[in-house]
Amino acid sequence: MMKPDLIEEYIEKIYGYAVNRTYTRDEADELSQEILLTVIRELPRLKDKGKFEPFLWGVANNVAKSFSRSMGKNRTMYSYDVLEDIPCEESDESENEELYHFLRKKIAMLSKIYRDIIILYYYDGLSTKAIADKLNIPEGTVVWRLSAGRKKLKKEFDDMNETALRPVRMKIGIYGNGDYDGKRKPFPSVYIDDALSQNILYYSYEKPCGIEELAKLCGVPAYYIEDRISRLLKYDAMVEAAKGKFQTDFIIWSDKYGIYCEENAEKTLMPIMDDLLTALKEISRQAMELDFYKAEKSENDLFYLFGVLAFSYASEKYCSLPHPWFKKRFDGNEWSYIGNMETGKHDRIGIGIQQCENLGSRGHFSHKAFNAISGIKFRQMMYDNYINVCEDILIDGKTEDIDSLANAIKDGYIVKRNDGSLFVTTPMFTIEQTERFNKIVETHLFPYMEKYSALVYKFVEGYKKLFPKHLHEDADRMCQSLFTGMYSTIVDYAQRTKQIEMPSKNCYCDVIQQFK
Repeated sequence: MMKPDLIEEYIEKIYGYAVNRTYTRDEADELSQEILLTVIRELPRLKDKGKFEPFLWGVANNVAKSFSRSMGKNRTMYSYDVLEDIPCEESDESENEELYHFLRKKIAMLSKIYRDIIILYYYDGLSTKAIADKLNIPEGTVVWRLSAGRKKLKKEFDDMNETALRPVRMKIGIYGNGDYDGKRKPFPSVYIDDALSQNILYYSYEKPCGIEELAKLCGVPAYYIEDRISRLLKYDAMVEAAKGKFQTDFIIWSDKYGIYCEENAEKTLMPIMDDLLTALKEISRQAMELDFYKAEKSENDLFYLFGVLAFSYASEKYCSLPHPWFKKRFDGNEWSYIGNMETGKHDRIGIGIQQCENLGSRGHFSHKAFNAISGIKFRQMMYDNYINVCEDILIDGKTEDIDSLANAIKDGYIVKRNDGSLFVTTPMFTIEQTERFNKIVETHLFPYMEKYSALVYKFVEGYKKLFPKHLHEDADRMCQSLFTGMYSTIVDYAQRTKQIEMPSKNCYCDVIQQFK
């Protein structure tokens, strides 16, 4: 592939060529830039680097002829003609994609008032008068901005190797409350999850950025940056931190958070680690004696569920970390986005909890899916119609909602056995069974909660410093969840020291609970 520095070697020669064929310095500037633009545009057709110089001067001669004709008619504007007899070979355009988009990326770095005119003049071939009519501004303004844009472009051309396309990839979701099913009512993250939006959000996370700065960082035209920022503002993903400066308005997880956790979490809990583990084992032993629906799971697999339920209940009683409520968003619901760019090399402390509730005829049930626990497979929460079907089967052994049943079977929440019977794969607690379980937790875990709380608060104090200051409410919510999330640190320690067994190969950690 030909490199951009091939063109740089000829810039002064091209300018000298232009000086000899024009009447003023401004015209020489314009002609030399037009030659360079055309060379960039046509270079993908040249396959043999050894033929570059004949190709270059062939382009220069054709452009100079066209320029001379147009300047003879009106010395304030010019346009491209179709190039004639360029000595080149046909080639795969993708092989020279870097060169093909080289100068266009520089044009992309200009702000909208310059860029639109540069694009309309050079690429759409419009006259200054036509541009003035299109943009509804005086022709003199067009001429002035065109000249200023050329100067900016010339400055960018001198620094052309400094900007590169640096795409990033992240996953974006939401947490909070809302009536979504992922299909008919998609989660709001679908509106901001395109690749360019992800890059804008990434570069604007730690500090506010302006349009031109983001254009350079993302390597795309400022027009697209402006368009995406308008969309990101509309969908509550960004804020205008200062005039013309925009910043991401939600947390984006990266490896720095995991590194802090690796260096501090286990060390923080070590003074009471063995006591907590002893308590969890006794809770598991006694919980197995409760007459709840166990979904045929082993005590070893249920240990993980009992543990997270125990710490969730303890959090309700002992956690005093702040948990600001969510703002009402553009769709009327209360939630926040959450982004993730972690590489997987560093484990962040936390347990993912997804929850959905139904309003069934027999009572109100919720499905909670706990994820990010070592050895536990990821499971998406059930939607309310799935919960209804599970409730029907557990009580009546059948359901009338055939469509939801089929989807629940497809997603693994229900299994149809060889004899035709239906089996729910998720454990279930009634209100009374949950109350009995909580009594066990109060007996064995609560005696350690004051010391545990103090240790968690110490960990949180340092953790909060990693978040951008304007996201203090999101940081509070995330740190509040660490009261339960530190359970994953206990699990990691116990597995590594072989004090507990790993969960079975296809173990999920989820539960259906009656709550009303």
